[in-house]
Amino acid sequence: MVLYDRFGRPVTNLRISLTQDCNFRCFFCHREGQRFNVGNEMTPEEIERLVRIASHLGIKKVKLTGGEPTVRDDILEIVERIKPYVVDLSMTTNGSRLKELAKPLAKAGLDRVNVSLHSLKPDVYKRITGVDMLETVLEGIEEAVKYLSPVKLNMTVMKGLNEGEIWDMVDFAAKTGTILQLIELEAPREMTKTTFFRKYFYPLKHVERELEKRAVETRERRMHRRKKYFVPTDYGIAEVEVVRAMHNTVFCANCTRLRVTSNGMFKTCLLRNDDLINFLSAMRNGASDAEIAEIFKKAVLMREPYWK
Repeated sequence: MVLYDRFGRPVTNLRISLTQDCNFRCFFCHREGQRFNVGNEMTPEEIERLVRIASHLGIKKVKLTGGEPTVRDDILEIVERIKPYVVDLSMTTNGSRLKELAKPLAKAGLDRVNVSLHSLKPDVYKRITGVDMLETVLEGIEEAVKYLSPVKLNMTVMKGLNEGEIWDMVDFAAKTGTILQLIELEAPREMTKTTFFRKYFYPLKHVERELEKRAVETRERRMHRRKKYFVPTDYGIAEVEVVRAMHNTVFCANCTRLRVTSNGMFKTCLLRNDDLINFLSAMRNGASDAEIAEIFKKAVLMREPYWK
């Protein structure tokens, strides 16, 4: 069984925010669209129950996000509990704890990981993240490659900060056997006119054209119809994806995910805030699995493409 929204889009992925807490201070962070740190985090048991119910509704993939998911001291328990219900369990992380956690996470059932890596220059890295931890993160990536596959590097490209490092990062991906995701800065419509957005937004269309020229092979992912470019470097072939979410109707038309906030609400779109549906209160008030499934279905029917 797979659920479809009113626009014919299947929902097969759940993106669960485990916490709003983070040990980094990235100045552009959208916190998965959860704008306020409201506490009231779901317990491992509640997360497991949600994923179990979702698995009966066609959810095959789960991504754990935050904040920073590894700041939860029960992260291994959470992974262990939900792995039996999904075929693909991944996590986004800033990489700060990967050096010690990569092996235990893999053992608990994590399949793959996305690590935020916005610069290879310590000073630029610190400006973006607010912390002096580049070396720690690079060691964590090295460890993750041994136990998790694939390891993806998320680089949000920003004007005046790191746009000059794109090709260095392509080389780094080839060298480390990781996949590079180049990501445009994302913001709701009302934010695109702000000084902040105009100052830092760096369009990746021309970068994608250059990747097309250099690539020895190009494939298309079903998720968002994103292209994967296989680019020759001095260190071997680098695998590069480009995430162009802004003003991109193709991106939205092919979205297959439903988001879950850390305080137990379904959220249909990163860029919307009028779309929250509380399921945790129902769960804590004794709702049956069937009743939670109905709330899930209601959230799916509320989904609509942000860029149409």
